[in-house]
Amino acid sequence: MTDKRTPDTVTIAPRDIRFDVESARKGHWLGGDPVGTAVFNAMSLTFPDGERLFIDAVKNYRGQLSGKLLDDVRGFIAQEAIHSREHHTLNQLIDRSKYPVAEIEAEIQERIAFSRSRGPMRMLIATIALEHFTAMMAEMHALHQNVFEEVEPDIERMWRWHAMEETEHKAVAYDVFMEVTKHWSPLQRYLRRTLSMAIITYFFTRNITRYAARLLEADGYAPEAALKAVKDFVWKKPGIFSRGWKTYLAWYRPGFHPWDQDTRELVAGWKAEFDAAPAAA
Repeated sequence: MTDKRTPDTVTIAPRDIRFDVESARKGHWLGGDPVGTAVFNAMSLTFPDGERLFIDAVKNYRGQLSGKLLDDVRGFIAQEAIHSREHHTLNQLIDRSKYPVAEIEAEIQERIAFSRSRGPMRMLIATIALEHFTAMMAEMHALHQNVFEEVEPDIERMWRWHAMEETEHKAVAYDVFMEVTKHWSPLQRYLRRTLSMAIITYFFTRNITRYAARLLEADGYAPEAALKAVKDFVWKKPGIFSRGWKTYLAWYRPGFHPWDQDTRELVAGWKAEFDAAPAAA
């Protein structure tokens, strides 16, 4: 059976857009909600170093790639570099005199360094798992836009732009994995990717929850109350980790490919908007 790939009609084009997110300096930018702001700030803090890891994970294998896949990888690298830059800008606006941002960033860097120390293949497998997770959350962002209803326009646009590009390049690292492991048996591929997803899901959701709770404690929440509030936000309402469970579980299906679920129509309007933005700039 021929391995599935990203559709030929999907092109991964970087959009070099700079967002004015200065209003985040005011504090609770997610509609005045300290809990939601803490959760999204915690995720944003992971992106600059995390996305550099994703870039290097695919760069490690560029010599084995050609044709459209190599073009897709170039686009993926450019998109992720711009995401890293824009989230770094947002992260610098979090009040570091109030929130333990530096401590959280140090922990993130330590975890990223550990991931890098595990070697190129484990970096790549971690990347494909995390890319599926972020694509799932991006898909849910498109389906449940009410979370960002009361957010300042430029901050809302930045998160929506990021979500759109995550759905667009959701399979690039996966395609690299499939190409460079073509000598593996289907069972070996399946076991490695599903085991990694299970482990990464546990650590990713746990870490984001803990980081967000620590940010919330700086807002005056008692530790137990902060943890409960964050868990309610990510797992219950709005449930940003749980509401995409069907997309998430698809990963565990033998023969899975991220484009089994075609999300192009879901973000078509956003794509048109952001394709026009760099040209206008």
